This record gives sequence, structure tokens and C-alpha cells, in this order.
Amino acid sequence: MGLTTRSQFLFQKRGVFYFTRRVPEDLRAHYTSRRIILSLRTRSRRAAQTRSASLAAKLEEDWLTLRWRAKDDPLRRFLRDSNSMVSVFESNAPKITEARDLYLRIKGVGRPVTFAQAVDRCVRYLVEACRDKPIDTYSRQEVNAFRDVLFERGLSRASVQRILTTLRAMVNFVVKEEGLDEVRTFSGLYLGEEQHDETSKRSPMPMTVVRSIQAECKAMDDEARWLVALVSDTGMRLSEAAGLVERDVHLDGEVPHIVLRPHPWRRLKTKGSERLVPLVGASLWAVTRAMESATSGFLFPRYCSETQCKSNSASAALNKWLSPRVPVGCVVHSFRHSFRDRLRAVECPSDVTD
Repeated sequence: MGLTTRSQFLFQKRGVFYFTRRVPEDLRAHYTSRRIILSLRTRSRRAAQTRSASLAAKLEEDWLTLRWRAKDDPLRRFLRDSNSMVSVFESNAPKITEARDLYLRIKGVGRPVTFAQAVDRCVRYLVEACRDKPIDTYSRQEVNAFRDVLFERGLSRASVQRILTTLRAMVNFVVKEEGLDEVRTFSGLYLGEEQHDETSKRSPMPMTVVRSIQAECKAMDDEARWLVALVSDTGMRLSEAAGLVERDVHLDGEVPHIVLRPHPWRRLKTKGSERLVPLVGASLWAVTRAMESATSGFLFPRYCSETQCKSNSASAALNKWLSPRVPVGCVVHSFRHSFRDRLRAVECPSDVTD
């Protein structure tokens, strides 16, 4: 056992790297021992050096704070109790930003760019509200305050719940990866009673409006309108439709249809989302026109490529076009709700509808 030459605060014991740092003489009274020793729980030198550098920088920051507290300064009384810093010293967990990087490096493989953007946004909100700290040192009071900050931003209950769910999933994953003790700080937060505000729900599209939109799509006859028409008569999710390629389409059979399956550029929401989608009416017209114009293999190349499916961009553009043409509360996803109503109206069995 001995200090490595490349990293002065590291040593190995039975192959596992440890962080060690001598406590300065003037700060000994704040510590139970003369030296801090923490297992970094890794056999990778590179990972150990990264964690060691982070711990060393954090110690320097904390020591500076402790020295400042020791001075006779009138501003000192506005600081929180220094006892709250002890848990930071004892933690060997990664900071929330380090947890984000690990999570995205492993779980982000093959995911659309929006996945990484959502995780990064959630972590940024937390850091702005509660600082960048080891994941097991956030207190319940801090996370409750973070929740309140999100509501003060004007976010809906659903949006706040989505942010907290993302953070909880990320923390739980990193805890398992790093072999840490369970962290429950982000679990079970009270978000208030769920409001059943009918005006905020996505409304189905009336059939008179559906037919009007389909007629306008045929008149304009371009890629964006083909996508709207396809969704309007199939009940497909917008991302499902936007990610289609030529080999998914079968027009020569007794019933023209789409084989809906996952692709590297576009996953499906659930395993049950894999299905055969019959093409009739406006959807058959839309796919036929898209197939006639396809040159890259993708039916909607404006919104999809081999690297990503830009369903969010498609949604924003199509909803902007639809807005003056549909009732308040209706969006492109409303076609899906309308399609379920249409199936129910003809007494389609629920399992077939699903």
C-alpha cells in the first residue's frame, strides 16, 4: 500500500483506490482524525483520479469556508450551521453533475437527443436551486424547497413530477452502478392534489374538423401535410409516423398497411406499440404520395434521418399550422384521441382498439 506517483491524494489497497488527505493543523478541531481516508470504490486509475480531483477541490472549498467562519465577522451569523457540512466530508458518492454524466454515458446510448436534453435540464434546475453536491447529501428540506422553486417557475404539477421522476431514476441508477447505499431523498415528495382541469386536457378532434383538415392537406400536398393526413386516419403517434421508412410500407397486399416497428433512430413507446396499421382514406393517400417522393428511404426526411427522429420539431411546426384551423385545446395528438372515439363508435372490441 502506498501513494501513487501520478496522484498525490491516491493510494491502492487490494486493487481498490482510496482518497487520502491530511487535515490542516488549524482545522483539526473540526475533525475526528488527522487524516481523511475514503474508498473511491473503483479499480480504475482514471476514474480514481477524476474522483480524487473532485474531492480535493471540494475540501479546499470547505476549508476556506471553515477558516472564514472562524474569523470575527458580522456576516458569519447568516451562514447555516457548520454541522451540515459533515455529511459532505463523509460522502464518497458522485456529485449530481457527475451522476448525470455517468447516467447519460450508459443509459443515453441509442436514445434521441431529447433524452439527454431532458436529463441535463433537470440537473441544471437542481444545481441552480441547491448547488452541485454528492447525490447522497441532498436533504429532504432542500428537495422540498427545490419542488417549491419549480412551482414558482410556473411549471405544472405534471412537469414537476416529470422532473423529479427523471432525477429519481438517474440517482437510483447511479447508486446501483456505484454500489452506494439507497438514496430516497427524491422519492415520495408531495406535489399537492391532482387537479382535474378539463380545459387543460387534450381534446379529441371533431370529425367535421378532421375531414376539413384532410381536404386542406390534399390541396397543399406537401411533406408536412402528408404527415398530418397519415396521423389523422391511423391514430398513430406523431413520432411513430415521422420515423417510417419505405420498407415499413406494404401497399400491394389485400389490405395496404404499415408494419410499425422500432428503429435505431426512433424507438416505440412500449413493446405493444409494434403492430400492423391498415391504411385507408387520407392515410393511404398520404403514404402513397410520400412513397412516390421518397429518395432517401425515409418517408418524412424533413423530420427524420439515420441519427434522430425530430418529432418535437414536427409537433411544434404542425401544431402551429393546425392552431387556427382546430378548436381550442386540440393539437396534432388529438387525432389519436379522435381515432379511439371513432373505433368506439363502431363498437370495435377494446383489445383491437388498444
